Amino acid sequence: MKKFRYLVPDLYMADPAVHVFNGKLYIYPSHDIESGIPENDLGDHFDMRDYHVYSMEDAEGPVTDHGVVLDVKDIPWSGRQLWDSDCAFKDGKYYLYFPLKDRNDIFRIGVALSDRPEGPFTPLDAPMKGSYSIDPCVFRDDDGTFYMYFGGLWGGQLQRYRNNKAIECGHEPADGEPALTARVARLRDDMLEFGEEPRDVVILDEKGMPLTAGDHDRRFFEASWMHKYNGKYYFSYSTGNTHRLCYATGDHPCGPFTYQGVILTPVVGWTTHHSIVEFKGKWYLFHHDSVPSGGKTWLRSLKVVELEYNPDGSIKTIQGTAE
Repeated sequence: MKKFRYLVPDLYMADPAVHVFNGKLYIYPSHDIESGIPENDLGDHFDMRDYHVYSMEDAEGPVTDHGVVLDVKDIPWSGRQLWDSDCAFKDGKYYLYFPLKDRNDIFRIGVALSDRPEGPFTPLDAPMKGSYSIDPCVFRDDDGTFYMYFGGLWGGQLQRYRNNKAIECGHEPADGEPALTARVARLRDDMLEFGEEPRDVVILDEKGMPLTAGDHDRRFFEASWMHKYNGKYYFSYSTGNTHRLCYATGDHPCGPFTYQGVILTPVVGWTTHHSIVEFKGKWYLFHHDSVPSGGKTWLRSLKVVELEYNPDGSIKTIQGTAE
């Protein structure tokens, strides 16, 4: 049985994006705050007003809270709800990418900059051109190219778009049709905009066919993450309403990817969101659950557990409810 560790007992934090900068682990989570709004499928009950950054010199050591590094009131185009973010480093600068609803209640992706991984971060005056939906994940390939993955259904608004354009009435495809996918785009050299039109992150089944919208146990819902292991690209994600973390592998950062299996079985609480990182010769899965809040799905807590691979490169499934 895997040993889980809770990281921040005094605050509700979720959706951890974790990277190794300057020989330390840096955690970029979202911040759950009690809103008093009844829970619904669009996520209106999530009152997420700021970001903290945490660091660790060892995966089993103490956690340092660097405090609030970005507040919604300091973002010129802000409406509400700072959901899952991610951070990347290039040429001496740290870039924090964050989803935020604008004043029309439409999610866009913003960028904030800092000279230090722990911030504070200064936001740009406008969101990225052509951005939409939620859950940005930024991956640096071995050749130095950066890619952004993004998208999330339901409250994440991905169903409102086709071919990067808004549609009149947002809806998911019929069960037998190809599922909606995450999006991926190469970032521009200055890291501030897309360097190309976002494309679909296609996930194929064992027969080489795209996963269908009715395949809720395997299809993408939200929470994109990309890592590389033994020359293969591992695209991992949440299935949302079936509460699994799954993964698919491919030979190019933009796919296509072939579905491989489950990384994490359901945890306590509705959402599952994660990151996977190698540190000091071991691999770790950072994620969250709602055990400390008594199962309240909008008050989540950060966890970490060691992740292991089989000799064939497949990931050993972790039981999410194990304590």
